[in-house]
Amino acid sequence: MNWTQHLVILPVALPMLAGALMILLGDGRRPAQRVLALASALALVGGGVALVAMAQAPQVVVYRLGDWPADFGIVLVLDRLSALMVLLAAVLGLAALVFAMGGWDRRGANFHPLFQFQLMGLCGAFLTGDLFNLFVFFEVMLAASYGLALHGSGTARVRAGLHYVVVNLVASLLFLVGVSVVYGIAGTLNMADLAARMPEVVVEDRGLLEAGLAVMGVAFLIKAAMWPLGFWLAGTYAAAAPPSGAILSLLSKVGVYAVLRVWLLVFGGDAGASAGFGGLAIALGGLLTLGFGAVAVLATQDLARLAGASVIVSSGTLLAAIGLGQPAVTAGALFYLVASALGLGALFLLTELVERGRGPGADVLAVTRAAYGTGDEDEDPEEGPDEVGIALPRAVALLGAAFLACALLLAGLPPMPGFLGKFAVLHAMLSAEEPTRLAWAVLAALLLSGLASLVAMLRVGVEVFWAAPAAAPPRVRLAEAAPVALLLLLAGALVPLAGPAMAYLEATAAALHAPGRYLAGVAAAAGPRP
Repeated sequence: MNWTQHLVILPVALPMLAGALMILLGDGRRPAQRVLALASALALVGGGVALVAMAQAPQVVVYRLGDWPADFGIVLVLDRLSALMVLLAAVLGLAALVFAMGGWDRRGANFHPLFQFQLMGLCGAFLTGDLFNLFVFFEVMLAASYGLALHGSGTARVRAGLHYVVVNLVASLLFLVGVSVVYGIAGTLNMADLAARMPEVVVEDRGLLEAGLAVMGVAFLIKAAMWPLGFWLAGTYAAAAPPSGAILSLLSKVGVYAVLRVWLLVFGGDAGASAGFGGLAIALGGLLTLGFGAVAVLATQDLARLAGASVIVSSGTLLAAIGLGQPAVTAGALFYLVASALGLGALFLLTELVERGRGPGADVLAVTRAAYGTGDEDEDPEEGPDEVGIALPRAVALLGAAFLACALLLAGLPPMPGFLGKFAVLHAMLSAEEPTRLAWAVLAALLLSGLASLVAMLRVGVEVFWAAPAAAPPRVRLAEAAPVALLLLLAGALVPLAGPAMAYLEATAAALHAPGRYLAGVAAAAGPRP
């Protein structure tokens, strides 16, 4: 094995070791924890970049832990999609970690170890090649997310966090039941091996196998926040601390990733009678999630809940596009996934900065003023002309510009990359000789949800920055402003780099829909142990 192939284990081993060392250090040595956390996050970003470069090789990289054959041992599989998701998790993790060092990591115990284990679970879920270890990494990820969701205490946070814990425990139970059924029927949990055996499953067992995979799929869709399974998301993410919300926003993308990976592998064109199983349900679920998310963003005037509702809109967009089962549409959806993940991470971090300094009830006061006026109309005109406009301190102006960038990105308007992702999806759907009714429905849902997001963002922006501005200019530390700027700059960089980015994602989508190289690579690693 080439030594560079050992980089595949880095995104799992590095945060695991860093988190374990932080527990030994204890919270009393927080400066040392911060140094170790920052070093781990930077190394993870560097490793993610190296993995993306490795993934562009013709063959997938299969890493056998303990050098056991792939069909018996634990394997990590690196391809274009897993490398992309690891890099995305590393970048969001670095941004959230730097933001937390502004003081949020001191508001509760064990923030840094939990954060490292969260990154470990995320990266492991993206890299694993079998369903049981996908379950294991899901549990690592969820266990850490429980602590992060509750970090900082508070009644609202505890209430929403407990709902989150209960829902995800149910999802874990469904996942375990589904995995057990699949193993009982197919005799394997290796995803590539399972895909190879699908055409050979006898008719008597096929229905039960599909049922087991469907039960497991429900667990994925709970994580992806598909309607009606995602009712918990907006409240939980809104109540979480900003750095926790930023990294938790990526958990919905883990659910989408799992659906995309397992569905296209197991129910691809070579799956025999099961080919395409569940595709229509995924697409229709995505449409319903888009509708629910559009209503949710319009129904809230709270910036934190708006960020949570935007996660639901993003998930609905991805599920609706993926369910169509077209490689070109999947490529556009992956572009949108990257852009929306960066935008949502920036918005969660930005939320607390924008709200800082605003008194309680500011949103209600803004609505009251808009509906009933302020009473200034009856003032004596001899007192002088009314002041035109308000002076915007520099910090408020910068926060407003960042909020506008997030609004344009999540609404899918130019010049932000969210527009390019949605345009790629719509162009691919309408380029077909005869677009289906489902494609037209997805088109309408994307346009209407984008309009709803724009209206909601502009309304909240007007209230926050104009109708009820902060009583005093917020104090923003460099450690808090830099991560927001980093995420928005990376999102903006996708516009001039749209050509090479789309080329990478088109190759990724093509490999997902025709996974011959993935299957061949894992099969080659299933030989006898040397």
